[in-house]
Amino acid sequence: MAEKFLVGGEWRTSNETLEVIFPYDGSVSGTVYMATEQDLDDAVIAAQRGFEITRKLPTYRCVEILRNLHRLFRENFDHMVDLMILESGKNRKTAVGEMSRACQTVLVASEEAGRNYGEVLDLDWTEPGLAHRGFVRRYPVGIVLGITPFNYPINLGCHKLAPAIATGNAVIIKPPEIAPLSSLFMAQLVLEAGFPPEAFSMLPCPGPRAEKLVTDPRIAMLSFTGSAAVGWMLKSKAGRKRVALELGGNAPAIVHEDADIKVALQKTVAGSFANAGQNCISVQRILLHRPIYEDFCDQFIPAVQTLKMGDPRDAATDIGPLINTRAAERVESWVNEAVAQGATLLLGGKRSGAMIPATVLAEVTPIMKVCIEEVFAPVVTLSPYETWDDAIQQANASNFGLQAGVFTNDIRRMMDAWERLEVGGVQINDVSTFRVDHMPYGGIKDSGLGREGVRYTMQEMTEMRQLVINMG
Repeated sequence: MAEKFLVGGEWRTSNETLEVIFPYDGSVSGTVYMATEQDLDDAVIAAQRGFEITRKLPTYRCVEILRNLHRLFRENFDHMVDLMILESGKNRKTAVGEMSRACQTVLVASEEAGRNYGEVLDLDWTEPGLAHRGFVRRYPVGIVLGITPFNYPINLGCHKLAPAIATGNAVIIKPPEIAPLSSLFMAQLVLEAGFPPEAFSMLPCPGPRAEKLVTDPRIAMLSFTGSAAVGWMLKSKAGRKRVALELGGNAPAIVHEDADIKVALQKTVAGSFANAGQNCISVQRILLHRPIYEDFCDQFIPAVQTLKMGDPRDAATDIGPLINTRAAERVESWVNEAVAQGATLLLGGKRSGAMIPATVLAEVTPIMKVCIEEVFAPVVTLSPYETWDDAIQQANASNFGLQAGVFTNDIRRMMDAWERLEVGGVQINDVSTFRVDHMPYGGIKDSGLGREGVRYTMQEMTEMRQLVINMG
């Protein structure tokens, strides 16, 4: 039986369904009804009614809803992990990690809901301000549209949903079309947690159909996580609404000769291949100081070979399939193209169905897609650099700028990397994949617009409104 979708608290069906495919073996994991254009319009109308309720919710009630949702996540933890595995082929280790983070994201939002502070203004800085008192409060923007990706549907969904609940907004979520099962189950828990049903919709549908919501002037804010091409296209169509974009990357990791090589090896192996590389902050380019290049490569390849590829349902699996065979075919073609252009294939590169093994390339050049594009797969390149300035230049030679890892024990280089790397976040003695869910997270250049991280998202989802009282 197909899974229904949610429109303003009402579970609906339609004449259109979609089969959700388990990428590992091609079996059908489930079937979902797809929302129609009329359903999308109904969701906006319901959200308008719902916002009149949520905007008046007292803080303690928002906190209660979020704490209830955290409890329900814990109670349904294993089931949600299983759904994520079956809808996208995510390996069990990563799915457990995502679910743990989603619990933390909701818990942090429950704490931050009570810190949505205002401000007292000293207006007597100038003479006209004498005898006046000023105050600032933050108010919800209205209806928030969240569009989420397949790679981390629950936690990234929570990064849109939980701050919206904390600030009194209504929420419409468009889950990933190819992997909506876990998101639809999450929608049940949101209602069970006590969020006003009119204020919440979960609408699986094709991306082009969802553009109706992006262009709708009744939507106050778009929060999109996905590819750079789609994200910037949607921004161009969004009109005057607020837009937050968390997009792609091809993150560098700089390893200098003064670094702890053992730590750098451990971190870069994990950061290059987690979730089969389907992570916008996955390590894609490892830049190695020339004096350590050969030694690092000699240790890196055997370390990567210890990773187990296979059935994502198996708790021992490190690398599962890509989201579908089409994605794997693209990656294989990019690797073959790089080799034809002069790269050396040190490991992997040969596709089997939707599976791409851990792949390592050397002797790469900036013209290769594996260097300049986001591969979004278990593929990493190894490149030497001669000087520190050369490393910074290579790291910045990208249209993306999300996060970067730097391995060095020199405090001056740490500060210089922070100053000069063109990214939203620099991780010292760690890799770009490091993220905790209350830190400000986002990119520059093609990698995005705005910042996520619960408190920072709450700021994006609220308007400042000032009050001035003439006491004279």
